[in-house]
Amino acid sequence: MDFFRFERDIPFTRWGKFSMTFSLIISILAIYSLATKGLNLAVDFTGGTVMEISYQQPADLDKTRKILAGIGMSDAIVQNFGTSRDVMIRLPVKLEHAGGNLSETVMTALKADDPSVEMKRVEFVGPQVGDELLENGLLAMLFVSMGIVAYLAVRFEWKFGVACIVANLHDVLTILGCFSFFQWEFDLTVLAAVLAILGYSVNESVVISDRIRENFRKLRKATVTRIIDNAITETMSRTIITHGSTQMVVISMFLFGGEALHNFALALTIGILFGIYSSIMIASPILLLLGAKREDLVKPERKPQEEALP
Repeated sequence: MDFFRFERDIPFTRWGKFSMTFSLIISILAIYSLATKGLNLAVDFTGGTVMEISYQQPADLDKTRKILAGIGMSDAIVQNFGTSRDVMIRLPVKLEHAGGNLSETVMTALKADDPSVEMKRVEFVGPQVGDELLENGLLAMLFVSMGIVAYLAVRFEWKFGVACIVANLHDVLTILGCFSFFQWEFDLTVLAAVLAILGYSVNESVVISDRIRENFRKLRKATVTRIIDNAITETMSRTIITHGSTQMVVISMFLFGGEALHNFALALTIGILFGIYSSIMIASPILLLLGAKREDLVKPERKPQEEALP
């Protein structure tokens, strides 16, 4: 179904030098930010205590932060969770307090100010568990990347696998760079979003690669640049409809999903936008640099053998 029709092929490959330069700058800035600032890892990775408390009236977050600072917990993260009366408190590991003792200390201080406050849930994550979660998450990203390369190399050709994985790693690096530069909290939901983007972006690359293979068969006299431009242009209607619909859902989660889904939706939003960009403006120039040819994807037709003369 084509709601958006293009009369002429859009010269995407002509802008390859600019897009590669732009992507290289973004990647360098992201690596620099990760090396200097690092990620603002949540309690899921660093270890600590997560508390959910409830007030009878809308909570005053600034007042709660002052109370926690008064008992030596100025590094606590306080935010609304669900309704305006529900509050989530994230406390880093305190060597002088055990998990239960720390929550009791916090509740004592809060009840002294407002006796109506109630604790709904408390969880303690040890530092060792956090290290294991981070290590397993990185291994998951590595295995997903290797699987993507292997799949594309078998289905198409190794050049397409290289182009796709470079584009996908660019998406991941961009997400991590944004979370590092702005020091947004990086928790398990963000890691799940990064893994989802790896699979989401490869779908776009597979669709474009499949159309390129078809064009190599149909446009036998066309140049490689025209074949790639035509393939991307023909899939633009699908790209706009598919990614536009997905982005509307993600933005809805970002605006109305509350604090629990805020960072998850934010990571998905960045990943979807750059996933479209990388599949079109990074994978295609890399294919040209690697010298993709018709012979790579289309087996030469066998000519019928001439009958031997009697």
